[in-house]
Amino acid sequence: MIKFWFSTVIALVLSIVPVVAEPVAYTLDVPRSTVSYEVDFDTDVIRGSIPVARSSFEIDLTGGPTRVNVTLNAAEATSSFPFAAQALKGPKVLATDQFPEMTFASDQVRASTGVQQVPGRVTIRGVTRPVTLSAQVFRQQGTEPGDLSKVAVHLSGAVSRADFGATGWSDMVGDEVRIQIVARLDRAS
Repeated sequence: MIKFWFSTVIALVLSIVPVVAEPVAYTLDVPRSTVSYEVDFDTDVIRGSIPVARSSFEIDLTGGPTRVNVTLNAAEATSSFPFAAQALKGPKVLATDQFPEMTFASDQVRASTGVQQVPGRVTIRGVTRPVTLSAQVFRQQGTEPGDLSKVAVHLSGAVSRADFGATGWSDMVGDEVRIQIVARLDRAS
């Protein structure tokens, strides 16, 4: 009798507990994705972009753990002011001859609706610091409701240049660098 009761309870629990979802791998649609930044320059603003070198996204859209790894090609960074791009890549700021890449990594993301805070680690100039970005995950325009084969992730936040030793021209250029990332992702096949 106890054995029958025990097996009935186990069967009932297994029928109620949802199947644990695995993260789904997505690939970055590079031409349709952007990584941009802006920083104060006296009374103006310097804007630019940094191309993605590599990335990996494993997203659990049921709210389980999601992993994000993005490597940026800092050596190819652009700027809205021609001379600023050269200064940005020079030894007083990003030092791209020595550190040609920047990275962001997080394994603490929980995919859900609304704006989320995404803790992660950023590495700039070989220095790794914690950072928290705001994120939203959307189904891409043109897809049917419930179709999650194409999603867009919008990330935003700011870092301090001084935290990474990128202090060049601090008398003219602000310390806070504001970051906007729009990642358009396709489910990997």
